[in-house]
Amino acid sequence: MFKPIVFMFIFTKLFFSANSKTHPADIKALNALKNGVDPRSITPGSCLSSWDFTIDPCDNIFTDHFTCGLRCDRVISGLVRVTEITIDPVGYSGSLTSVPWDHLRYLNTLDISDNSFSGLVPNEFSNLTRLRRLGLSGNSFAGEIPSVLGSLHQLEELYLDNNRLHGAIPSSFNNLTKLKRLEIQRNCISGEFPDLGSLKNLYFIDVSDNNISGGVPSTLPLSLVELSMRNNKLNGNIPHDIDKVRFLQVLDLSHNMFAGTVPSVLFRHPSLEQLTLSYNEFSSLQVPAVDITLNSNLIALDLSYNKLRGLLPTFMASMPKLTALSLERNEFTGMIPAQYAVKAAVAGNDNTSSFERLLLGGNYLVGPIPGPLLGLKPGSADVSLADNCLYRCPDAFFFCRGRDQKSAVDCKSFGPTIP
Repeated sequence: MFKPIVFMFIFTKLFFSANSKTHPADIKALNALKNGVDPRSITPGSCLSSWDFTIDPCDNIFTDHFTCGLRCDRVISGLVRVTEITIDPVGYSGSLTSVPWDHLRYLNTLDISDNSFSGLVPNEFSNLTRLRRLGLSGNSFAGEIPSVLGSLHQLEELYLDNNRLHGAIPSSFNNLTKLKRLEIQRNCISGEFPDLGSLKNLYFIDVSDNNISGGVPSTLPLSLVELSMRNNKLNGNIPHDIDKVRFLQVLDLSHNMFAGTVPSVLFRHPSLEQLTLSYNEFSSLQVPAVDITLNSNLIALDLSYNKLRGLLPTFMASMPKLTALSLERNEFTGMIPAQYAVKAAVAGNDNTSSFERLLLGGNYLVGPIPGPLLGLKPGSADVSLADNCLYRCPDAFFFCRGRDQKSAVDCKSFGPTIP
């Protein structure tokens, strides 16, 4: 009674196996990949511990023999090709140089992030012409970034961050016309940042924590949404036409060697929401010539740890969406503008946001603390006025009712009391 059903099951299994056999070249490459990994780093239960090449890989995906790490798809030839290799981040160590990467011609994703692979990034990656995502983050790769990666014309995401790579970013990256995301942060990259202005799909760049010199490129991808070049050796001027990058929302140039004037274009940029220029050597601000009350989208602005001089810029209190402002550790003088105090003390509405964070410590501010700041209640704005030359400081008992109950304006944030 059950024999026909059993026969159909066996026939279906045999038919499926016969028509889904993995291409021999792919099997050879996968085997070489596993053999290049230190066996001591292949822990029980990991993806590579289940790769058993006595059986066909693509026929046994998600079984006890190939539990994870692969994706296979049938191609026109009728054979099944490996299209994705994404191994688990369990600390695999070894090298990729012995893998015949030219065998994996249908691979569109290679992600071995957060392991301990070392050695050079293989030049043979240039054979992966269908690759859309390359993830090498969080390993110990050394040497220079191969310029041949610029020939991967289908590449959309490139992750080389958190390695030991050095040398310059290849100018050939300007050929990656489909690239959307580029991450090279936390390496030892040097030289100037290349011109990638022709990449019309690139929306995210992070090259922080390197040794990149020169300035911000005069031509940036117009599609850019986030640019982080924090903690490098950048200097020079910020492009005055950066407002042409009209989708830019996040710009972090902190911990560099920029000097001179912060251009006003950054304060009236049509889409910029977060601007971080702290830990540079800026000495002045260019005040916008037009009213920015309506067209500024800045939410967070950090200009701390520079050499900015003069009076506190009152126009910043008119930015409708600005909620976090840090001007601490500069050389500002004069009194705290009443506009700052009002924006910190008065609740926001649909059109205007109030200050949730206002850091003015470490300047040369003088005069009385504006009344609205003295009236802040616990849980309202975070305000710091430490290390200034202010007077009429609040009584410690009034503002610090016990060690664990402080007002929104910490009594330690004020300068010495002057009779």
